[in-house]
Amino acid sequence: MTTETQETRDQLVEDFKKVIDDAEELLKFTANETGGKIAGVRERAEVNLREARRKLNVLEDDLIVKTKAAAKATDQLVHQNPWQAMAIAGAVGLLLGMLSGRR
Repeated sequence: MTTETQETRDQLVEDFKKVIDDAEELLKFTANETGGKIAGVRERAEVNLREARRKLNVLEDDLIVKTKAAAKATDQLVHQNPWQAMAIAGAVGLLLGMLSGRR
C-alpha cells in the first residue's frame, strides 16, 4: 500500500468520524422535537449512526493491522537487501533533487 493511499484512507476515516459526530450532535439538539415523523427519523438515524460508527471502527482497526504488516514487510525487505534499499533510496533522492532543481 502506498503512502498516498494510506494518507487518503486515514483522511477518509477522520472525515467519516467528523460526519458521525456532527450527526450525533444534531440528534441531541433535536431531542426535544416531537411528532411521529421526527421520532421515526431520529430513531432510524440513531440506528444508522451506531452501525456507521461500528463499521468505521472495524475499518480503522483493519487499516492499523494492514499498516503494521506493510511496515514490518518493508523492514524485513530492507534488512534482507540493505544495499539494494540504499541504491533505490539514493536513486529516488537523486530523481527528486533533479526534478525540484528544474523549477
